[in-house]
Amino acid sequence: MKTALTIAGSDSSGGAGIQADIKTMTVNGVFAMSAVTALTAQNTTGVTGIMEVSPEFLKNQIDCIFTDIRPDAVKIGMVSSAELIRAIAEKLTEYRAENIVVDPVMVATSGSKLISDDAIDTLKEELLPMADILTPNIPEAEVLSGMEVKTEQDMILAAEKISTAYHCAVLLKGGHQLNDANDLLYKDGGYRWFYGKRINNPNTHGTGCTLSSAIASNLAKGFSMEVSVERAKAYISGALGAMLDLGKGSGPMNHAFAVTGAYIREAGEPDDGEQKSADSAPCRMQEG
Repeated sequence: MKTALTIAGSDSSGGAGIQADIKTMTVNGVFAMSAVTALTAQNTTGVTGIMEVSPEFLKNQIDCIFTDIRPDAVKIGMVSSAELIRAIAEKLTEYRAENIVVDPVMVATSGSKLISDDAIDTLKEELLPMADILTPNIPEAEVLSGMEVKTEQDMILAAEKISTAYHCAVLLKGGHQLNDANDLLYKDGGYRWFYGKRINNPNTHGTGCTLSSAIASNLAKGFSMEVSVERAKAYISGALGAMLDLGKGSGPMNHAFAVTGAYIREAGEPDDGEQKSADSAPCRMQEG
């Protein structure tokens, strides 16, 4: 079984961060591991607190993973300080990590800022050049490219600038009031549009985490960059299309929409037969 590591923050509401990453990686057929960069107190309405781990403890987590179950891909999400970014870059260099997907998380879907200003420069200098692919949204692409992105041509130019600066592929997501659900993959001097139909679902908490984790999962399984993006985009469309509606704000997607079988059956639902023998087997309780 292929493996993938998420290095990101925890989302206490379960819709984004490492929780979304682990769900996504599991449904996409890889064994998921995690190195937690921070605990967040958040829900679908916003982030109310962030508590970082120490750089030393983050290094310890990464050491434990790479020296035992080496990941076939690494997804990096929320890292809010320069010190933690340096710790990640140091360890990924030491272990020569492969298939690195960086989601340059700067602002949550709810609008809450998730990274300090001084960390952005460190991110650009030390971590982004290590990536095989970056997955910025429009606001993040504007920060990384130093230009406004208002049109399709702007997306192409911004992606080209980012790709040239960091020598990696760039998937520029067009979901922020531009191009509906059309994303642009810029790679090796060329580009490809991945067209999608906008799904009328206001619950988009964790979409960036989910997409980047799905890409990492497919890279871990040996798919090419283009096919990994294509499969990841299809997965996130399915998760959004399931129309899960939880919470008072921008709610989570249904990461498990593609999971079927007896072990997700709820009490009172008809059995599909897979667990008939187990459910009908005699059970003897021993009295104590």
